[in-house]
Amino acid sequence: MGDVPRSVRPDCVAGRRRLGGMLDPPPAPLRVVLVDDHEMVLHGLVAMLGHFPDEASIVGQATTAEIALRLVVEQRPDVVLCDVRIGQGSGLDLCLQITTQHPDTKVVLLTVYDDEHYLYQALRVGASGYILKRIDGQELIGHLRRIREGETVIDHALAGRVALSAARLSAGEFWSGAHLGLTQRESEVLELLVAGHSNKAVASELVVTEDTVKTHIRGLYRKLGVSDRSGAVAVALREGLFR
Repeated sequence: MGDVPRSVRPDCVAGRRRLGGMLDPPPAPLRVVLVDDHEMVLHGLVAMLGHFPDEASIVGQATTAEIALRLVVEQRPDVVLCDVRIGQGSGLDLCLQITTQHPDTKVVLLTVYDDEHYLYQALRVGASGYILKRIDGQELIGHLRRIREGETVIDHALAGRVALSAARLSAGEFWSGAHLGLTQRESEVLELLVAGHSNKAVASELVVTEDTVKTHIRGLYRKLGVSDRSGAVAVALREGLFR
């Protein structure tokens, strides 16, 4: 989705306001951290944004959520461009951590997943944008400009589904816990925890490793605002998630 054209006003020249006969200096380039578990994607984004040095400055690259969080603390970027999935981790969980702990940093999900479920979850965890990777450099820069101005940008292929997603959620067509930001897998894990399963039993039931189960449990703890299993079960029961 390209940048939305705006009318040119007499007091505006090349995006700068005229103040007392003088021009305000142009804004500094956006400080950007890139997060993707594929090195080729990172190289492509570096090359793409490299054509717009006055608009964006890449201050860090990360292939894991842990590295990304460290870069956010060290570099204080304006924007983090992040995939929905980062190896065994979740870009949605990373987004929630960043928007909670570093509210001045905006997070944009840049992904191949043309999926309204992921879109809804991204909005739930505070993402400022959800953009598909088929975008070109000029479009991406246009979106970043709008995000800098406080807009939430959704890829045009998905924008029409926002209202539909809300309606489907109200009708109960998503999995239990979707309205709390849980992924479908996290919901499945939580249901098994409510049933009293151990981590080992959950892993066996879902045919995944115990480490994967622990990752999902940490994610659902963060989203539910709890610190242990009993707290998660209490929220599930209070919300009536599983009947």
